[in-house]
Amino acid sequence: MKRVVITGAGTINALGHDVPTTLAAMREGVCGIGPLALRDVERLSIQIGGQVRGFEAEGRYNRQQISLYDRFTQFTLAAASEAIAQSGLSFSGDLAAKSGVVLGTAGGGVSTWDDNYRSVYEDGKNRVHPFVVPKLMNNAAASHVSMQHNLKGPSFTVSTACASSNHAMAQAFMMVRSGLAPVMITGGSESMLCFGGVKAWEGLRVMSRDACRPFSANRNGMVQGEGAGVFVFEDYEAAKKRGADILCEVVGFAMSSDAADIVMPSKNGAARAMAGALSDAGLNRDEVGYINAHGTGTAANDKTECAAVADVFGPHADKLMMSSTKSMHGHLIGGTGAVELLACIMALRDGVIAPTIGYQEPDPECALDVVPNEARDAKVTVALSNAFAFGGMNAVLALRKV
Repeated sequence: MKRVVITGAGTINALGHDVPTTLAAMREGVCGIGPLALRDVERLSIQIGGQVRGFEAEGRYNRQQISLYDRFTQFTLAAASEAIAQSGLSFSGDLAAKSGVVLGTAGGGVSTWDDNYRSVYEDGKNRVHPFVVPKLMNNAAASHVSMQHNLKGPSFTVSTACASSNHAMAQAFMMVRSGLAPVMITGGSESMLCFGGVKAWEGLRVMSRDACRPFSANRNGMVQGEGAGVFVFEDYEAAKKRGADILCEVVGFAMSSDAADIVMPSKNGAARAMAGALSDAGLNRDEVGYINAHGTGTAANDKTECAAVADVFGPHADKLMMSSTKSMHGHLIGGTGAVELLACIMALRDGVIAPTIGYQEPDPECALDVVPNEARDAKVTVALSNAFAFGGMNAVLALRKV
């Protein structure tokens, strides 16, 4: 089994259009959540979100590309280009033939769905653009990344709601670890911040009208975000041989199913995923210094996740640092695990723990060190990234400092 390292990272989200800007915002505890700017926003009960500002497709892509790229694909291509540029890799010959793309998204081209439903049902048009289907399909982003960067190996999309990115990165990790592929481009993206996307989430009655406050006793729900996070997973020996700048090592993962309820989380399912990731990585629980929590800001998720952490880590849970960056960039649904992996890399590489902002009142059911409101300098050698999704889909990645 080969060792797997991350040699490139890219992102676009409400905190920044690249990794350095995003990490600087996380260190400063910046809130990227604000009033939504979208069509018919006045008809929405929820009018806030972690929206990407200042990203104009017209300045990046030509007319033909825009006709093919939904916003979630546009985000993915921008993040992938940043990640691959940082890695220093160029794909040709045998490397191109064996390297691939695995990305996560929950909804795919939601904006394209929304626009074309309006066109047909509201405007009464009987035709839509011939590229609507290839624009909205969930695998569109993965396909365009493969085409843009000449990646001819295994490429596909994973869709498991809020765990999509972590599941995708787990698949990429397995492929590199097993030797099936020398390099995999992986992560996830989402862009549901359109009228229909927000209206659908309103129906669940889990959304906050004012802020995302994970683990705080006065939390009142989640806040949607949008964006992408993309990484280069590479065989360690190959990366070392070519002198790559290694960001961190991916050392294990686990996936579990609650098999219990379509929306309510399970402590046992989350605990099995975290314990499984430690086992897969060959780690002792007291080696973990930081957990990037799923931490949605809903009453059900936060207390369940804290209980699961307490079960898995026992007395060591009181020494762990755990934070939710959703408080800053919102919940990116299928793309959330990818953007949040950046906080784990920052903890391992820079020794900076991203805070849980908006924390106001301690909750006895969330009595862990959630790094409230301000970033913290700390030496961390192992971190976990949690993702727990509707449908009881759980995926946890374990990472180590190199």
